[in-house]
Parts: sequence; C-alpha cells; structure tokens
Amino acid sequence: MSQSDNRLTHVDERGEARMVDVGAKAETDRVARAEGLVLMKPETLALIVSGDAAKGDVLAAARIAGIMAAKRTSDLIPLCHPLMLTSVKVDLLPEPALPGVRVTATAKVSGKTGIEMEALTAVSVACLTVYDMAKAVDRGMSITGIRLLEKAGGKSGHWTAGQDE
Repeated sequence: MSQSDNRLTHVDERGEARMVDVGAKAETDRVARAEGLVLMKPETLALIVSGDAAKGDVLAAARIAGIMAAKRTSDLIPLCHPLMLTSVKVDLLPEPALPGVRVTATAKVSGKTGIEMEALTAVSVACLTVYDMAKAVDRGMSITGIRLLEKAGGKSGHWTAGQDE
C-alpha cells in the first residue's frame, strides 16, 4: 500500500474535513455496483410481490426512490462532488429463501471522481423505501448488507468485493 493509499482523502494535514480537489484528474468512464438486503417475514414478501400493499407497488416506488437518491448524493453526503450521472439502474429481486428483497444499483458517469457513493446511496434509499412502504405490516424488517460490490474506472482501476481479503 503506497503512502497516498494509507490516508483519508477527505481529511487535510491538520485533520480537518475537506473536499478533494479533482481539478487535475483526467475524465474517465466510471461505474460502481452496490447491493443491500431488506429482510422480512415471508407474508410481508408475499404481499410485496402480489402488489397488494396498501401504499401501492413497493418495488416500483423503491426503484424510483433509489434513482432519485443517486442523483441527489452530493446534497446528502457533505464532501461528495456533484456528478453528471450518465446512468443509474436499480434492481429489486424478491428472494423467498431469505425471505426478503435484494436491492442492487449500478451507477455510471464519465468524470474526474468515483461514483461509489451514488450506487450506495441508491441502494440505501431503495431499501428504506421498501421498509417505509411495508412497515405497517412488518415493523421488524431489517436492512443489512449494504456494500460496494464493484467499481471500475479512474486511477485505482477495477475493484471487486472480496479481492482485498
């Protein structure tokens, strides 16, 4: 690990928070993929899958919420740069074996800084939306496993979950 890899980039030499200067960086195509899980009772998942939830189509609402959240990441995370996203895709897959819903998000940009936070924000808000729309029938749902699965582009290149271990 080089010296530059062994420090927090959003903290200056005095230990104060700062926004990273990306002005001299080259624009590259970047992509990040993240996931999260909403675990619930089997009957809650059945209600979501049937489309009969009182608040409407849970999966459609969560998909739109995740996309909207990715677009607003820099408003939510104080030191994130505003990015001109080229694509955000949010998928929600019911998994009866859990039981729950697996949420994945893929975000893309051509820019000077990474897009991991946008993918993670999309997943987080989509999971929260599933919870919000189904909490009337299952307040015990849990949101877990939110993590980056993969990122590509930029100076650090390609990374996938598990390669550091």
